[in-house]
Amino acid sequence: MRKNKLTHLLEPSLRLYFLFLLIFALISLLFSWPMAVAELVVVAILYFYFRRSNAQRQKEILNYIERVSTNMDSATKDTMVNSPLPMVIFRPENDEVIWSNSRFLQITGEREHMFDMKITDAVPDFSSRWLMEGKTECPTEVRLDQRRFLVFGHLVRTEDSSSRGYLATTYWVDITDFAQTRDAYYANRPVVAILTLDSYEELMKGISDNAKSALLSEIEEKMAAWAAPAQGLFRRYDRGRYLFVFEERCLAQFQEKKFDLLDTVHDIVSPNGIPATLSIGIGKDADSFQDLFQYASLSVEMALSRGGDQAVVKNKFNFEFYGGRTKELEKRTKVKSRVMANALGELVADASRVLVMGHKFPDLDCIGAAAGVCAIARKKGTPVCIVREPGQNPASDMVERLAALPEYHEVFVSPQDALVLADASDLLVVVDTNRPEQVVSEDLLAAVNKVAVIDHHRRAATYISNAALNFHEPYASSASELVTELLQYLLEPADLLRAEAEALLAGVVLDTKQFTMRTGSRTFEAAAFLRRSGADTGDVKKLFQNDLEGTIARYDIIQNARMYRDGVAVAVVDHTVGRVTAAQAADELLNISGIDTSFVLFPDGDRVIVSARSMGDVNVQVILEKLGGGGNAATAGAQIQSATLDSAARSLLRAIDQYFEDE
Repeated sequence: MRKNKLTHLLEPSLRLYFLFLLIFALISLLFSWPMAVAELVVVAILYFYFRRSNAQRQKEILNYIERVSTNMDSATKDTMVNSPLPMVIFRPENDEVIWSNSRFLQITGEREHMFDMKITDAVPDFSSRWLMEGKTECPTEVRLDQRRFLVFGHLVRTEDSSSRGYLATTYWVDITDFAQTRDAYYANRPVVAILTLDSYEELMKGISDNAKSALLSEIEEKMAAWAAPAQGLFRRYDRGRYLFVFEERCLAQFQEKKFDLLDTVHDIVSPNGIPATLSIGIGKDADSFQDLFQYASLSVEMALSRGGDQAVVKNKFNFEFYGGRTKELEKRTKVKSRVMANALGELVADASRVLVMGHKFPDLDCIGAAAGVCAIARKKGTPVCIVREPGQNPASDMVERLAALPEYHEVFVSPQDALVLADASDLLVVVDTNRPEQVVSEDLLAAVNKVAVIDHHRRAATYISNAALNFHEPYASSASELVTELLQYLLEPADLLRAEAEALLAGVVLDTKQFTMRTGSRTFEAAAFLRRSGADTGDVKKLFQNDLEGTIARYDIIQNARMYRDGVAVAVVDHTVGRVTAAQAADELLNISGIDTSFVLFPDGDRVIVSARSMGDVNVQVILEKLGGGGNAATAGAQIQSATLDSAARSLLRAIDQYFEDE
């Protein structure tokens, strides 16, 4: 059958020409039959000659193709048998070996052909899934004894009378020498670490010089003992700062032990009773020592912005976090607030317009901080706009209250209108968040050249970089507290509207849980300033009142709570509830004896919302960071995209387990 098809393909299609010659001969009968007979004879002779020569030519071509095919089959067989690369043919459905050459038998240690065996019997770590996925190269190296191989292959579909299936042909390239050289290169690459005592001022305050020397000597002894196994360069290069350069092969050991130096140093207590805390910033995977030092500096900055007492590792692409479980100590100075206030005042005065933007689904702290920035812009005589997220949110009542004031006429604008208004001389002030993906409009953030950030949340792996001003204090209770501190240096209490003062006080009250959580002396100083500015605590309290329906929904969530670990309660709600209601339920759970950490989960479309609260030693931000969330040690949240409630709950429980296992 195949030979007839091939013969047909090789036959020239000249029938049309003979047909026309025959027609011309028949037409000649109308004029001269002798001429027509002669033409018919010539056409017949040409046709029979064509048939004979064509048959001879087809025979010669078929013989040639047969010889080539035979030679190719021989060459193919010889190549497979004598291939310089190990080869094996098997069925990927069940890993049954069909054939292998002698070189493959050598690398597997088999003495006979592997008929009726599975390839996984000879190579336990091998998986053929990548072939079924359409790939031609195994994505990982395959280890066989002490050798490493890169495996290439392809699939061929087979059909016989009994079944259909695939045959996989694989070629095994020995890359052991290359892999060992590569591993040695990576293991010997330099890593730069910066270790800083983030509690240096508190440790040294009010003690004698001898006590200072003894305390530093004890700390440095612990640090040197920790660094000694790496046989690197360890030197102090500034007050409370140390440089550690070592090889990358030792980094895995430090990571495996979760940088236990943090706990070792934390056990050292000054004569004043203040424990020492250390932050470690590590830079790796860079092209030069300058870049490594830059990575390490960014890591230390990240660690300090997250509250200190932790280690951060940065490579070319992302950050890794270790530690960060202890409560932050308030160690802000008014010097920094004064400097930041002056800098922000100059930026506002020089701008043609100030745009204020918070995070999505803003709360009272976000709107309060935005109102404080508006007061600064009004004092400087600069036009100001607040970017308002459409729809209802926890701060909608406060927004409506502010929008009704004459000073706030047309101040609230949509993200689209703000994007139209923005120009090169505008200043964008981002409040209550430092993550670009959480702002109301990422397009506006990218469009404005000059950005200022005021935030109190611990910094995550993604943050707004290259800001002209970054007033970031994770030790503060709220963004409203930070803005209030700036206001004290930029305007008088009488310059602040009563509604603005109450908005700021409401933000402080919200994030401190009625001044019971994360409060310091600066928090009460800020509240006193707002009280002098006209804030009425009774009116602020009314902002936190709930209707009967919301109260019933909150207690319904509490009824779903279950104790998961000692002191940890998890409430999984199988229907959508308000975010404010869920957050309030998480707060309410902390009022129950025996609960110091709470989590509330509920579905919201194709995502699951998580609210977390803590009043003990559990850092809920570290837990929810594993789910893509953030916040601070006492208050955190997360939005798990494209997840079911059950899968999100399992992910949360795994994150909680991992947190306690790492302690």
